[in-house]
Amino acid sequence: MIEYIKGEIVELTPARMIMECAGIGYELNISLNTYSFFNGKPTGKIYVYEVIREDAHLLYGFAEKLERELFLMLTSVSGVGPNTARMILSSLPPVELVEVIASKNETALTSVKGIGLKTAQRILVDLKNKVKVAEAISAPGATAMGNADVAEEAVAALVMLGFQKAASQKAVISILKSSPVLPVEQVIKSALRML
Repeated sequence: MIEYIKGEIVELTPARMIMECAGIGYELNISLNTYSFFNGKPTGKIYVYEVIREDAHLLYGFAEKLERELFLMLTSVSGVGPNTARMILSSLPPVELVEVIASKNETALTSVKGIGLKTAQRILVDLKNKVKVAEAISAPGATAMGNADVAEEAVAALVMLGFQKAASQKAVISILKSSPVLPVEQVIKSALRML
C-alpha cells in the first residue's frame, strides 16, 4: 500500500495529476478539491489510495488525509464506486461533506451530478455514525489538519494496544477538545489514563 507520494508535479488537470518521484511518473486520479490545492505548485505531497482491479491498477490522490478518509467511507457504501466518490468530493469540500452527512442534508448530496435520492439516502444512513469523529476533530476552533493527524495517529496507536476503536476515538476527541495543541504522545498518555 502506498501512503503518499512526494515529488515534482509534472502535469495537473482538474481530474488527473502526474507526479514524478525518483524518476517514476505516477498518474493519479484527483478531485477538483485536490486540483485547487495543488494548482500552481511545482512540487507537493499527495496522499494515495490504490485500487487494484482485474483490468487496471489505479491510483487516487488526495490533498489531505481527511479527504482520503471520506473517499474510503464513500466507496464503502453500496452503489458508490471510486469515480462517484471522486465526483462527490469534487462538488463538496471535505469539511462541507462532513457537515452535509452529519446534518443529513439529502438536497446537497442529490445536487451532485449522478447522485440520486436513493444513493444519497444510503450514503447518509451508512455514514452518519462514521463521520462524527471527523466532524468533532474539524469543529470550529480546532486546527483541523493538525488535530486530524494527531487524532488519527493516537487512535491507531490505542487500537494497536488493544483498546476498542470507538472508546479510543471518544477519549482522543475529548482530550483534543480541551487541549487542541497537544503532541500525539501526550494525547496517547492521557487517553491511556482515561481508558
